[in-house]
Amino acid sequence: MGDRYPDDREVIECDVLIVGAGPAGLAAAIRVKQNDPAIQVIVLEKGGEVGAHIISGAVIDPIGIDTLLPGARARSDFPRLVPVEEDRFSFLTPKRRIPVPPFLLPSLMSNHGNLIGSLGEVCRWLAAEAETLGVEIYAGFAGAELLHGEGGEIIGVASGDSGRLRNGVPGPRFERGVALLAKYTLLAEGARGSLSKAAIARFGLAAAEPAKFGLGFKEIWEIAPEHHRPGRVEHTMGWPLRNDTGGGGFIYHYGNNQVAVGFVVHLDYTNPYLSPFEEFQRLKTHPSIRPMLESGRRIGYAARAISEGGWQSVPRLCFPGGALLGCAAGFVNVPRIKGSHNAMLSGMLAADAVCSALTGGRRHDELLDYEDAWRVSPIGRDLFPVRNVKPLWSRFGTLLGIGLAGLDMWANTVFRGWSPFGTLRHGSSDAAALRSASAFAPIAYPRADGKVTYDRLSSVYLTNTRHAEDQPVHLQVLDPDLQKRSEHDIYAGPSARYCPAGVYEWRDTEIGAQFVINAQNCIHCKTCDIKDPNGNINWVPPQGGEGPIYDRM
Repeated sequence: MGDRYPDDREVIECDVLIVGAGPAGLAAAIRVKQNDPAIQVIVLEKGGEVGAHIISGAVIDPIGIDTLLPGARARSDFPRLVPVEEDRFSFLTPKRRIPVPPFLLPSLMSNHGNLIGSLGEVCRWLAAEAETLGVEIYAGFAGAELLHGEGGEIIGVASGDSGRLRNGVPGPRFERGVALLAKYTLLAEGARGSLSKAAIARFGLAAAEPAKFGLGFKEIWEIAPEHHRPGRVEHTMGWPLRNDTGGGGFIYHYGNNQVAVGFVVHLDYTNPYLSPFEEFQRLKTHPSIRPMLESGRRIGYAARAISEGGWQSVPRLCFPGGALLGCAAGFVNVPRIKGSHNAMLSGMLAADAVCSALTGGRRHDELLDYEDAWRVSPIGRDLFPVRNVKPLWSRFGTLLGIGLAGLDMWANTVFRGWSPFGTLRHGSSDAAALRSASAFAPIAYPRADGKVTYDRLSSVYLTNTRHAEDQPVHLQVLDPDLQKRSEHDIYAGPSARYCPAGVYEWRDTEIGAQFVINAQNCIHCKTCDIKDPNGNINWVPPQGGEGPIYDRM
């Protein structure tokens, strides 16, 4: 492999190191090779294979694909994606579905021209394209640590050790991680990536407004042909969430009598008794949804945190030695529920900046061309007109907030970025939004029926999640005493409810409530790292190659 790193790691050197084989990372890798085939590019992916950890709705805006690889969608080997043929938006009450007329929706909300399908399949296809160009992809290697040069600049990443025992001691199958050194390191880990979080803290990159997130759920169902409408895209808001809790549902019909049924809950909710997973189960019992699902069977489940801060929350993108890409930078368009197109566009912008730097003989400095370019690029033009949707929704609730957001998007479209609200602030973080349990009553959710609604453990089973149990717990509780006296005693243990995989539970024992972490269930959604009221849980990657194995998400 090469020389030894000073801390006894073996070393692999390259020109450009990319952490994360999602749409942003793969687009960056391909673009670098398009610009200069001689540049050596390595992509590090913590999933056991490319696409294993990818989850998205997904209605895909093809601008990213078309810009990166013109004509690719006409190729016979391109993933089968279904064009959007019908766009529906509705408000739900407990018993009724109230359609929202299309003329009331801002034009930027239209999905015509977009494509429905699996983003994981698209990433696997992009990976094959990248490898054809000479990109090296190391799947099953988790980026565990940023490596710094003498001046503090980022000079690469260390992959995690494998084979350590629960107490951290090397076991019989121990293998030391590898030091991957590069002239530039691009972080494309997705929302709330551990290395991205470390870089933002180390270099003071955070925006003035806090990062904001949602928790997205997705199930894949095979349904009866009479209920299937290929190309139909449906979005809902309202029930089962209260007016003061943001979020909504989606149903995307694509090929083979399959539909993606999903739900997003904004993580700035206040009630610690709320369970986003259970709210998703309730959505599926709506009279307009349940008959479709009763005719079919559930074949997939996934959940993941989603960046929702938008324009105001985008951090400074570049740091000495590298940059943030895609959802690590927060480039999701919240009202459109789309981010893969901006992820790819950001990967290309960063790649162009990297190639320019390398051509000029530079290394380990800041990619200022990338920092300066995104706001005036299609990414900025996509995010700026919708910058007030999230804060209006959070501030005024679903009914009034969405109405005001619609007017704001209309004004931004007509007056080219002008808004009567200017640019609103988000205010507090999602963790700070949680209020004391004494202000609320517990919520009694119905038991799963095993036909349309399910429990967490049967859902996690569908994710194909695997973790070696005798390894250090990758969910780090920084202060166990604080967890008991605050998360449990004041907030009534919301971790057992916000986690979509049954990782956390509070058990009553002879010595009092004990916090139990079932780390083997973790599907890497990162919600705990975001929503813990004290920021007391730190998510770090387990051994490389572990976690969920999604094949159709």
